[in-house]
Amino acid sequence: MTAIVDLTPLGIAVGHATDAEGATGLTVIRRHDGPFRAGFAVLGRATGSRDLLAASADHLVGGRVDAIVLTGGSAYGLDAAGGVMQWMEARGRGLAVGPGVVPIVPAAVVFDLTPLGRFDARPTTRMAYDACESAVSLNVAEGSVGAGTGTTVGKILGPSMAMKGGFGCATEHTVDGQLHVAAMVVVNALGDVRDAHGAIIAGARAAGGGFADATRLLRSGDLAQPAKFDDVAMQNTTLAVVAVSAPMHATELTQLARAAGAALFRRITPCGSSFDGDVVFALSPEQGDRARFEPMIVEALAVAALEQAIERAVRLARGRDGIPGLADAHVD
Repeated sequence: MTAIVDLTPLGIAVGHATDAEGATGLTVIRRHDGPFRAGFAVLGRATGSRDLLAASADHLVGGRVDAIVLTGGSAYGLDAAGGVMQWMEARGRGLAVGPGVVPIVPAAVVFDLTPLGRFDARPTTRMAYDACESAVSLNVAEGSVGAGTGTTVGKILGPSMAMKGGFGCATEHTVDGQLHVAAMVVVNALGDVRDAHGAIIAGARAAGGGFADATRLLRSGDLAQPAKFDDVAMQNTTLAVVAVSAPMHATELTQLARAAGAALFRRITPCGSSFDGDVVFALSPEQGDRARFEPMIVEALAVAALEQAIERAVRLARGRDGIPGLADAHVD
């Protein structure tokens, strides 16, 4: 799990800002030059967002966005997107309006106010500015960094039995190397994370060892009473971004975001629940060659990349404050 992720063929860069003491942070995804075309899909009921509808064909800007911010701090963290707007405005990047520009920066949040770090630690505009400035395309940091700093997974039995979540990134491409897709994800899920064979690798730990298996517990009815969920309600979100090297229309990107959601349902169980705020963004350049574009191929690559990114997010996450992570013992 140590392979270097190279986003250069897609022309995008990822920047993190991490508050290790407070156990929070944010991640910025931007192009090296110019805006994205975007779409999105919401999979859960507990979403926290800012300017989300701008990443839509129905919006006046037609899905034209300058960057995406994935942030911790719950609703408090949404203010940090202003730092990315400052960075963009200083470089004349944004929607042209009269004598200046207005950067379009959709943001979505994860709840990381508890149980790690400090409740009053929230990402700031300065952190977002610095993340935008330091964004890279090669060797993107993963695990317990950026928006994945304070995340956890497997919270069906409460925070004390959870494991560490994190940030992951992966890429896929066609055999001829003409079409590239990347996936970036922040995993802060109620459910368990599974590998490609369906085995739980990170999730709610059973008192006697091993994993409790959230899906099995729910199907048994043992956790049917709403009071059982008091400690985990509205504290779970997986935020994903898939990006493609070929230009796509906003309506096509909306469908791509929906299709890529299959990766969440395969690798996180349960997923998209009443207690999750899952959002998937899909991004492409505005201009370029569509000669080799085929929606079904892009969707298949996006699902494969996102599945890998979800697994990398937990495999590279380090434990802290009594909550273990898969990277504690070794990195495969």
